[in-house]
Amino acid sequence: MDATEPCLIPLDEKDLFTFSCHPQVSCFNECCQDLHQVLTPEDIIRLKHYLRMNSGEFLARYTQHHDGPETGLPVVTLKPGGPTGLLCPFVSPEGCRVYPARPVSCRLYPVARAVTRSRETGLLTELYALIREPHCKGFLEGSAWDIRQWIENQLDTDMLSSGDRMMSIISLKNQHKPGPLDIVSKRLFHLACYDVDGLREKVLSKSMPGNFQVDARRLDAARTDDWALLEIGYEWVCKILLAPEETSPP
Repeated sequence: MDATEPCLIPLDEKDLFTFSCHPQVSCFNECCQDLHQVLTPEDIIRLKHYLRMNSGEFLARYTQHHDGPETGLPVVTLKPGGPTGLLCPFVSPEGCRVYPARPVSCRLYPVARAVTRSRETGLLTELYALIREPHCKGFLEGSAWDIRQWIENQLDTDMLSSGDRMMSIISLKNQHKPGPLDIVSKRLFHLACYDVDGLREKVLSKSMPGNFQVDARRLDAARTDDWALLEIGYEWVCKILLAPEETSPP
């Protein structure tokens, strides 16, 4: 393996690692210079709240979009902030400018988390690895952590479970609509999952495609609550956009 490339070391729940990151570490901010940051719908809501922007403005200014090569679903990533290279748009010499609202994958670093879903049972399995990058000196100091201790220290309790909703959506798509989505479906998926303020207009005007009903209580909550609105967006994707094609009777 190239000594200049990061490596992933599988972690069991009881494995310990030592890590600390702060401005006095000589490599401070270097991990933000090579950006490949995928954003979840939940990441976007936290960031746009912190920056006091609507979702459309945030997406246009800070993100770029492409299709996931394995899922065929739209993926949103942070747009590099410099004219060259892959600098995070939110990094400064003093550190992260959006630290309280940073994405979940940033919070977990240097731990990487992947989730697999069993086709037979639907149960989720968590897999963890330690990201070792040649430049990182954070492993040379700090406390010893196991995975659960690290997660509890870095995340609010619901951050992982809410972010795992996308796994259910990917599983549903693979089952009912494998392959790439058409252009209209991609736009609607992006609206329902990533652009909550654009979704709000559609939901409140009852103009989302399909026979999709939202009860008055949830509709009222969605007027001001982005999290309630995202749940409606997820539900629309599952029940309408990714619903199995109707088959004609023989």
